[in-house]
Amino acid sequence: MEFQALSKEELLQLKGELEQQFKEAREKNLKLDMSRGKPSPAQLDMCMGLMDALNSKTPLYASDGTDCRNYGILDGLPESKQMMAEIMEVSPNKVVVLGNASLPIMYDTISRAMTHGVCGSTPWCKLQKVKFLCPVPGYDRHFAITEHFGIEMINVPMTLEGPDMDMVEKLVNSDPSVKGIWCVPKYSNPQGISYSDEVVRRFANLKPAAKGFRIYWDNAYAVHHLYEDKQDHILNIIDECEKAGNPDMVFMFASTSKISFSGSGIAAVAASEKNLDWMRSSLTLQTIGYDKINQLRHVKYFKNLEGIKAHMKKHADIMRPKFEAVLDILEKNLGGLGIGSWIRPHGGYFISFEAMEGCAKATVEKCKEAGITLTGAGATYPYKKDPADSNIRIAPSFPSPEEMAAAAEIFTLCVKLVSVEKLLAAK
Repeated sequence: MEFQALSKEELLQLKGELEQQFKEAREKNLKLDMSRGKPSPAQLDMCMGLMDALNSKTPLYASDGTDCRNYGILDGLPESKQMMAEIMEVSPNKVVVLGNASLPIMYDTISRAMTHGVCGSTPWCKLQKVKFLCPVPGYDRHFAITEHFGIEMINVPMTLEGPDMDMVEKLVNSDPSVKGIWCVPKYSNPQGISYSDEVVRRFANLKPAAKGFRIYWDNAYAVHHLYEDKQDHILNIIDECEKAGNPDMVFMFASTSKISFSGSGIAAVAASEKNLDWMRSSLTLQTIGYDKINQLRHVKYFKNLEGIKAHMKKHADIMRPKFEAVLDILEKNLGGLGIGSWIRPHGGYFISFEAMEGCAKATVEKCKEAGITLTGAGATYPYKKDPADSNIRIAPSFPSPEEMAAAAEIFTLCVKLVSVEKLLAAK
């Protein structure tokens, strides 16, 4: 029965029972962390062969003869471009391979736009107002970058198909101060939603009022499936933009940060030649070249997309039981109660939970009392302000399946307790 249908007396009785359960849970002195999407030790151990891909006797030469021990090659070895192009489903001539993770590339791209404008447009720092569209709930680090540069962020609600494109089109096509939009198009952070074909095509056919408007397409989970028989596929935004006559409208980002070693992977950006030339113009001042030895190591270990896919099947075998442990307990303990909703994703790194309005912060705090650390409520919104105070991001990757099950039991207990308190306050 839904909690909203209970009488005040029934809610008070339920509250007493839940408080006793919570007291018992707190006495277990658990310390479980579901706050960030960190790969588990088992996932990292799986990639230790990467350290053996090169040794002191390995010829450290790229396919074009470049000595990877020396200066040179600003935008990536030919073979690392090829591998990242396969992951991003573009041609290698549209790819630049840079450092260890995609986040610094995204930061630099925004910083470059602030100081020098995008491909000849007015530097954003000289404009009276710069706005960015932010699909919500979304990735907190995206929002942190634009907030850092003083860019005004506008919430765009997510649907099961992707961002609300009616709103996106209206704002992008009419407001010259809207300079970009953040997107995690496949297995989005945190909901695990993949953009529909219609949404991708509508993005490609935008008619921006702003010169230098770009879509910042973070394809972080391109190969991060949980199931062999249920895999999401999205249209390639670069191809669609070319078809629509907007070849310069997108920057696509990707990395191996959650494929190989976090913080020690390789990252790339894919874009039109015009966009890449704009980036290269300042890259020549930033660096003599990125870590070519690490690029070579990754290519020798994974070899190609098929090698990546085989590796990611092993990742899925580790991740899937953790996701299912949480999702099954959510359904068992909260299904039909009317106090929360969630999406069962086919991939990615997170589960997104929608509590009753006004309950997210209290639930996260209650979990903390019981030894369960969650991402702070509001983190999935710009300025850390969730207007409904309802979204909670769950990161199942780091703990074991048994720990995740224990944490999910306490999480659902806290959801119930906070929801009952909310309903009683309204009686």
